[in-house]
Amino acid sequence: MSGLDKIKRIIVVLSGKGGVGKSTVTTQVALSLYNSGYRVGLLDVDLCGPSIPKMFGVDKNSKESVVYETPEGMTPVDVFATSSDSSRFKLMSMALLLDSENDAVIWRGPRKVAMIQRLLTGVKWGELDYLIIDTPPGTSDEHIAVMTVLKQHEHAKEFLRAILVTTPQMLSINDVRREITFCHKTSFHIIGLIENMSGYVCPHCSECTNIFAQGGGTLLAEQYSIPFLGRLPIDNRLNAILDQGITKVDNGLETISETETMKLFKNIINQILDRWE
Repeated sequence: MSGLDKIKRIIVVLSGKGGVGKSTVTTQVALSLYNSGYRVGLLDVDLCGPSIPKMFGVDKNSKESVVYETPEGMTPVDVFATSSDSSRFKLMSMALLLDSENDAVIWRGPRKVAMIQRLLTGVKWGELDYLIIDTPPGTSDEHIAVMTVLKQHEHAKEFLRAILVTTPQMLSINDVRREITFCHKTSFHIIGLIENMSGYVCPHCSECTNIFAQGGGTLLAEQYSIPFLGRLPIDNRLNAILDQGITKVDNGLETISETETMKLFKNIINQILDRWE
């Protein structure tokens, strides 16, 4: 039995370019679904730069974050579990399997592919409404491995979707075009596109100012007939919480839900849910 068998829906977050805030967007997708009452798993398959555990304040050296091998697969971390109850939010990442957070993964393609296959099928998720997968930038080995494994599932057409992330500049837009081509060539359904870092939210007055260009994501979505899900500004308050780790901030889950970008994300999540029906 695969670890994917009890998962109802899978969202893969993609971008052809690094530095667009893809992992932050992935975190926002997962948290928004969790806050909406869903059972959520978050899988970080960025083998060389796994950052998701740090954003949640998950310390692999603590007893609560130890990954165990069981006959049914590896045990993910229960991020918001209490002493009396497990949570509806589980996390797995390559970072939890390394001896040290400073270890470098210096692997060739075949070994990377084997690890991604293990992360996708060898985790004991249990029953989930959504599994959100954070991927590295690009369209090479890691992406092909993810698509190959997921599309082998008998219900892949029904439960598998992609979200694309870009920033407004043309340099980013051009790279995301390659990701769109990748999705089309692999018959991978795109549920929508998000324009990230679209303006800067002032921490004092909450006014949003355009630092980069604006509207590139909208034009790209129109060009390829992809639903445009919305724009997210640079939000220092959100970034400060993720730098510290959500679980290490007092009332971290509640505090991050009150940031400007998480408020905007409510509309994005509603669109994702509506378009899946």
